[in-house]
Amino acid sequence: MKTNDKGAAPRSMLRRKLMIGSAALALSLAMAPRPGLAQSPPTSEVNTTGLAVTDDTVTVGILHSITGTMAISETGSVQAEKLAIEQINEMGGVLGRKIEYIQEDGASDWPTFAEKAKKLLVQDKVAAVFGCWTSASRKAVLPVFEQYNGMLYYPTFYEGLEESPNVIYTGQEATQQIIAGLNWVAEEKGAETFYLLGSDYIWPRTSNKIARKHIEDKLGLKVVGEEYYPLGHTQFNSVINKIKLRKPDVIYAIVVGGSNVAFYKQLKAAGIDMTQEKPIVMTISVTEDEIRGIGGENIEGAYATMKYFQSLENENNQEFVSAFKAMWGEDMVIGDVTQAAYLGPWLWKAAVEKAGSFDIDKVREASPGIELTTAPEGYVRIHENHHLWSKTRVGHAKADGQYEVVYETTDLMEPDPFPEGYQ
Repeated sequence: MKTNDKGAAPRSMLRRKLMIGSAALALSLAMAPRPGLAQSPPTSEVNTTGLAVTDDTVTVGILHSITGTMAISETGSVQAEKLAIEQINEMGGVLGRKIEYIQEDGASDWPTFAEKAKKLLVQDKVAAVFGCWTSASRKAVLPVFEQYNGMLYYPTFYEGLEESPNVIYTGQEATQQIIAGLNWVAEEKGAETFYLLGSDYIWPRTSNKIARKHIEDKLGLKVVGEEYYPLGHTQFNSVINKIKLRKPDVIYAIVVGGSNVAFYKQLKAAGIDMTQEKPIVMTISVTEDEIRGIGGENIEGAYATMKYFQSLENENNQEFVSAFKAMWGEDMVIGDVTQAAYLGPWLWKAAVEKAGSFDIDKVREASPGIELTTAPEGYVRIHENHHLWSKTRVGHAKADGQYEVVYETTDLMEPDPFPEGYQ
């Protein structure tokens, strides 16, 4: 680190370690292993399947897009996973072993994700992989994880309709996000007509299929339009004109990656003032990470259905935000998927220590019931279907790039990836 002030770098590094250590200490209160597990048991006992585990280290994989159109969304996930790994190592690691990681770039390309997943499992023999963002990337790697019996911790809210023994889903599925959000906007805002818009791949199409069924069949309301555009698309003026002509009560937007920047800027330029809520703009894809690129002034007034917002006021989240900014910079923001990515290494650590082994089959068996009382979003628990019990929240976008939480469920919502009547 270069600096003109010889004392600046050491002070910065000390501050960073203090912040990380403070957060790790708070997390350790709930995550501390049972007596004896903090020891370093023989490798022959905790690794019977040839994983990358030594007497001192265990190697995991990080697999996200750090280049291409999805980098705007996935960079935060990488940062959160690295923060969690550093905090765990500060606490002494997992079964007495420090975590090392191999990072691969999916490059916003689904075949590349599959290729890199195979490398991590077959060549690098990692004990777990934290990765993917889009459903297309998850679908591409899923056969690889199932064939080679790896364990993927997947952090993104998604359409549901999936349950794999080789995946822990730390984001929310459709009942916890799509259906809950539509119920809120219909009940609280009196919305009756909807225009569905999305990027053209699995998640937006399937999510809008679920949304349409709920709007029309369950709520008895009306969809007045539905459009899809390729990833990376930047020309939305045509569909914005259609929206203005049809005058829906809600623009339900599932645009992802860099396309969000163009869409929201063009929406504002076309005279749609989201602060007036005519129409209401509701998204399930724009977190604080995307707003950093969009600009808060270009999305102010929109609503988002998530389980986490950086603005949550609880002690867990304050510790997490402080540690994240200390590691990655005071100007950084934290979105829903970033927080869900942060949960992955902690949930894996807890399952490994409960199992007393890094072996995938034993970790999988130990995972249901694992709980994390120190999650930034609050309390979470792994369901038998490998999804998380968690709350649903609605946030209202502000000009400063943050969301104000205007609604949250009182209780945790049980995950239901296969809701009856939506398949």
